[in-house]
Amino acid sequence: MIELQLQDKKHDESRQGEALVVDKPKTTNGRKLYIESYGCQMNFADSEIVASILMDQGFETTGNYFDADVVFINTCSIRDNAEQRVRNRLKQFESVKKSKPGMVVGVLGCMAERLKAKFLEEEHLVDVVVGPDAYRDLPQLIGRVDEGAKAVNVLLSREETYADINPVRLNSNGITAFISIMRGCDNMCSFCVVPFTRGRERSRDPFSIVAEARDLFDRGYKEVTLLGQNVDSYKWSAKGEEAAATDIDRVNFAQLLEMVALISPELRIRFSTSHPKDITDEVLHTMGRHTNICKYIHLPVQSGNSRILELMNRTYDREWYMNRVDAIRRILPDCGISTDIITGFCSETEAEHQETLSMMDYVKYDFAYNFIYSERPGTLAARKLEDDIPEEVKKRRLSEIMDKQREHSHYQLQKMVGKIVRVLIEGFSRKSEQDYCGRSDQNAMVVFPVEPHLKPGTYADILVERCTTATLIGKSI
Repeated sequence: MIELQLQDKKHDESRQGEALVVDKPKTTNGRKLYIESYGCQMNFADSEIVASILMDQGFETTGNYFDADVVFINTCSIRDNAEQRVRNRLKQFESVKKSKPGMVVGVLGCMAERLKAKFLEEEHLVDVVVGPDAYRDLPQLIGRVDEGAKAVNVLLSREETYADINPVRLNSNGITAFISIMRGCDNMCSFCVVPFTRGRERSRDPFSIVAEARDLFDRGYKEVTLLGQNVDSYKWSAKGEEAAATDIDRVNFAQLLEMVALISPELRIRFSTSHPKDITDEVLHTMGRHTNICKYIHLPVQSGNSRILELMNRTYDREWYMNRVDAIRRILPDCGISTDIITGFCSETEAEHQETLSMMDYVKYDFAYNFIYSERPGTLAARKLEDDIPEEVKKRRLSEIMDKQREHSHYQLQKMVGKIVRVLIEGFSRKSEQDYCGRSDQNAMVVFPVEPHLKPGTYADILVERCTTATLIGKSI
C-alpha cells in the first residue's frame, strides 16, 4: 500500500505504533500496562478508553513493553499492510514473553473478530482477544488469563458507546483532544470491513458529549475533534426516563455541533469523517454561524466515476458529490476540503481513472489520502468482485493521483499567501524551537517565529508570507 498523506489527523503516520503513557493512578495494583495503537483516530480514542478502564483497576501505564505485565496492541484491519505490521509486532512481544511467562499479551480492536482463531489457536501469539465493544470486560478477561486460560470477547453491541467513561488523555499536548460521538457504521461499502469489525451504527447521548467537551475546556484544552465513522448520520433520540428528564428529545449532527460550539467561543471544534450522502446544508449553515467551528470538511470521494461508485456501494454518484462540493463552496467559501481516493478498484478502466483525476481538478482538494485498492477478506468486493487490475497499473495510476494532489495542495496554500489566518498554537515546530506551529481553520500547518507574547494553547493571528508545498510560513501580527 502506498499513500499520500498531507497535514491531516485522520490517519497520522507519525502516530502509528505509538505507545501511550499517562501519569500514575492514585492507587496502583503493582502491574504495568503497555498499549500500542495503529490505524485511525477512532483507534487512538479507544486506547484512551481502555487505559481509563484499566487505570481504575490500578494499572500504571509504561512506554516500554519490556517493563509491562500486560501488553495490548490496538489494531486496524482497513489495509493489508496494517495487519502485517501488527503480526510482526506480536512476534516481537512473543520473544519477550518467553523470558517473562507471566506477561499477558492481547489484541484489541478491529482485527479481533476476524483473526481471533489465528492469533489464539493457530499461531499462539496472544492470550486475550477483545473487540471494540467489549472493553468493559477487560479486567475480567485479564483475570481469566492470570488463572491460566485464554480469553476472548468479540461480541458486537447495538448499545455500547462508552458514554459514561471519561477517557484519559494519552500522550496529550493538553491543547487538542478527540471525542467519540458514535460507534460502528451502517454503510456497507463493498471494499470496507468496518461494519463487520465495529458493528452497527449507534450514537452517544449528546449531553455526555457536551459534558466531556466542557470538562476538557475547563482543564485548558482549546480544540476538540468529534469522531465517528460517519458523523453526519449522528442521530440520538431520548428514551424512557431520558425523555422525561429533558426538553430535548432528538438531536442530529448539526444540532450537536451547535451544542458543543456554544460551550465557549474559545473552544475550537473539528469533526471527522463526513459521508457525501449524508452531509446536509443544515450542517454547513451551522458551521457558518459559529466562528469556532473550523471551516474544514473531510469528504471521501473514493472514485470520480459513477459506475465504480456503484460497485463500491457508496450510494451516491459523481453528480451528487459535485453538488455537495458546490454547496460547501457556496455556503462556506473559504472551507478546506480533503478526501480519500482508492485507485485500481475492481474493473476500473483507464477512462474511469481519468474521471477521478477530473474530479480532483473540479474540487482541488486541500489534502488527500490516496490508496491502492487492496482486497479485504469478508467484504462484499472480496466475495463478489475480481481484483483484476494489475499491480503495475494500480501503482502508475496512484502516482498520477499523487502528482495531481501535490499540485492542488500547493495551489490551495498559495492562495493563503498575503492573508491573515488564526492559528491555535500547538507547540514548537518539528524542525526548530525557534518556531511555533499550529493549524489554521482549514487544517493547514502554519509555522511562525516564537515571540514572548505567544504561548502554546493560545490563538495567534499570523500573516502568511510564503508557503512550501505542505506548510504556510508567516509571522505574528
